[in-house]
Amino acid sequence: MRVTDFSFELPESLIAHYPQPERSRCRLLSLEGPTGALTHGTFTDLLDKLNPGDLLVFNNTRVIPARLFGRKASGGKIEVLVERMLDDKRILAHIRASKAPKPGTELLLGDDESIHATMTARHGALFEVEFNDPRPVLDILNAIGHMPLPPYIDRPDEDADRELYQTVYSEKPGAVAAPTAGCTLMSRCWRRFVRKVSKWRLLRYT
Repeated sequence: MRVTDFSFELPESLIAHYPQPERSRCRLLSLEGPTGALTHGTFTDLLDKLNPGDLLVFNNTRVIPARLFGRKASGGKIEVLVERMLDDKRILAHIRASKAPKPGTELLLGDDESIHATMTARHGALFEVEFNDPRPVLDILNAIGHMPLPPYIDRPDEDADRELYQTVYSEKPGAVAAPTAGCTLMSRCWRRFVRKVSKWRLLRYT
């Protein structure tokens, strides 16, 4: 197997930048294992391909506004993408900047640069950042963060994305990306899936 085996052309016109009002009507491409036949349909057709006894696994983590913009105290612009929250004061993140910050670098985050944080350590490609703010990290992200839309969605995030970019079964905040296939499930469709199979599980964020 080669990496090039996974290369394909994806026309820009086929990339949806917003979900359909009826999410479950999105397109579905199916591969029949025994025959290798390809069929085109809609996501609701997946229900007909499930059998009693099949196991469905859902990730119920809620996507957080994990992208932050600001600058280093020295002046250079930065973009911070949270990889995970370590505790109520610290995050592990990717940082995009013209020059990688060094431990001790002060960061000014948010549109008004009112949130101060310090890059305290580097762990390979990731940076440990500590917030100098009395609020928990999640409250800060909800206040100034942007939704981490996939790179193939070429538009700025919008307030509505905080709900559009979630699955109907999301509960506990913590994910920095949604399982986008799950975003196609409407509540009534999800209930039909669960009723048809005898086994299903929610993966809970910890």
